[in-house]
Amino acid sequence: MSAPDPVVPPGGAPLVLRGRELGRDADGSRRGVVMAILNRTTDSFYAPARKPDDAAALDAAHRAWEEGAEILDVGGVRAGVGPVVDDAEEIRRVVPFVARVRAELPDLVLSVDTWRASVAREAIAAGADLVNDTWAGADPHLVEVAGEAGVGVVCSHTGGATPRTDPHRVAYPAPDQGDPRDGVLLDVVATLRAAAARAVACGVPAASVLVDPTHDFGKNTWHSLHLLRRTPALAGLGHPLLMALSRKDFVGETLGLPPDERLEGTLAATALAAWLGARVFRAHDVAATRRVLDLVAVVRDEAVPAQVLRGLA
Repeated sequence: MSAPDPVVPPGGAPLVLRGRELGRDADGSRRGVVMAILNRTTDSFYAPARKPDDAAALDAAHRAWEEGAEILDVGGVRAGVGPVVDDAEEIRRVVPFVARVRAELPDLVLSVDTWRASVAREAIAAGADLVNDTWAGADPHLVEVAGEAGVGVVCSHTGGATPRTDPHRVAYPAPDQGDPRDGVLLDVVATLRAAAARAVACGVPAASVLVDPTHDFGKNTWHSLHLLRRTPALAGLGHPLLMALSRKDFVGETLGLPPDERLEGTLAATALAAWLGARVFRAHDVAATRRVLDLVAVVRDEAVPAQVLRGLA
């Protein structure tokens, strides 16, 4: 890799979990980090990600690792509206599985997708390295649990929406100056900055605090598209930036496609965000996402091609 190119946007902050920098190769190359999605549910919006069966879930975990995921994000409750899942049931779905994956795949970083401190505590005890709080501190004790354990945490933005609710006529005040669409950006930046500062104050290492604008949550499609466009401002918060773009509704509404047909749109959004400084990508399609991030890393001059033979032989 050569000196920084002024045309290339600045890279995002590195992610360090349990003392290990993710996305850093032995030769110094930097690549985007894939966080594979695995839902221990029967009703998540994208059917192939539903893995309530233990054997199928374990096979999916091994496959994600083989395809290049560095993080596995395990969830026990559908994000949107659905049947009630209490703490005990969420723990039953998630915690024994986390323990099993930790034993079988010791180098795979394990994340638990929960907003509940009680679930996070049990999952950390079972071996989780990261807590993915997709509901923006709805349980204020969750970040305290992460800090006490010294694990990572994802700080998210929902615009005040509460867990398992869908957005309805969401609006953000336009700024006094500049692009009127930046209202959502200013709210996201302020929320994530404050949440990240609290996480660090609670004991989470700064490099283990991820920030996530949380596309679709508390937002309409215009909001989510604008946040993608403004990725550099989010990467500039100084914490590793997580983008959860995979097969989201804003991708589907932009292209007029159902979840099963949103792969190309997801990969296009992934490439844009990676070029603009995002570091971690929550993905249903691990192999495809890994390849996109590897190519972007080479174009950004943060990695080298796997081989260079054309024109030389």
